[in-house]
Amino acid sequence: MKKSAQSLLLLIKGLLGLLLAIFMLSLFVLALVITQFGTEKAAKVSMVADGKNVLKPTEKNDQRLISTDDLWQAPDWNTVMAEPNARQIQYGRELLVHTAEYLGPEGKVKKISNGLNCQNCHLEAGTLPLGNNFGAVASGYPKIRARSGQMEDIPKRINDCFERSLNGKALERDSEEMEAMVAYMLWLGKAVPKGTRPQGSGIYAVPLMERAADPILGKTVYDQQCSSCHGTEGQGLAQVSGKGYIYPPLWGSNSYNDGAGLYRLSRFAGFVKANMPLGANHERPLLSDEEAWDVAAYVNSMERPSKDKSTDWPDISKKPMDHPFGPFTDPYSETQHKYGPFQPILTAKAEVK
Repeated sequence: MKKSAQSLLLLIKGLLGLLLAIFMLSLFVLALVITQFGTEKAAKVSMVADGKNVLKPTEKNDQRLISTDDLWQAPDWNTVMAEPNARQIQYGRELLVHTAEYLGPEGKVKKISNGLNCQNCHLEAGTLPLGNNFGAVASGYPKIRARSGQMEDIPKRINDCFERSLNGKALERDSEEMEAMVAYMLWLGKAVPKGTRPQGSGIYAVPLMERAADPILGKTVYDQQCSSCHGTEGQGLAQVSGKGYIYPPLWGSNSYNDGAGLYRLSRFAGFVKANMPLGANHERPLLSDEEAWDVAAYVNSMERPSKDKSTDWPDISKKPMDHPFGPFTDPYSETQHKYGPFQPILTAKAEVK
């Protein structure tokens, strides 16, 4: 009987000890939670107080490249039939989306280009914000362009793309195809006031880096983010029909030549920052600024067709910072003009002015 009482006493003591241990553990966990909450709260207060250097909490996860206020939107395609030249506008859009079918190496109208579609560079038929769209074409042309040093109209600008991005030949200015593409672009920009550039048009301007863009780092970005669509050798994925590409080649004989706008690193970096890899957009970019610059350096370090550029930029003082062909008005090399760093070049240009 005495042993039973002792055993019961030991059991009660054990249970009380266990309950005490659980209670102490609960207090410890509660203290950790309170401490963590207080730290986060203090950090948030600090972020608001030091708003000059750190994003406020409400902005921390806002990755948008541009404000969506007053963002240019293309006219509703369902309204095009109300236009007196609706068929012409429709044909123009068809040509931009399926350029290779009509004007590629095996084109059924003419054989004057490399097999790319205009839409490969001007996404969603030139309507996507920061997708190299046509939102500012109607409002901006005709205008004097520094690259040619001449007054240019829309047909001249379209032929620039045929001769550079499509590495082909110019289209006759009075052809049905040229007039249709011009009509489509004019329709897209019909609501944009003359002389203005709407929000979200063209290509995003990626902030400059202090260092040069690095093709070696860029290859890593390409292998991880781009090769699944454009291929390990950068040759893209052709349509089953052989006319055009699902994913375009980024270098080689069927890609854009070295006179194209995308051969400038700032243009390529801005394009991929807002649109690549698949799934990225101006509201949710997937590459960092550095990755965008580096992958641009890698892609544009690869072999591609060459264009006669001897008449480009007749006023050499107006050459962009990343036009990599001399002569220049500054002392920097062609290599630095291609890969950067670009801030010294811009500083030198400003001092000349």
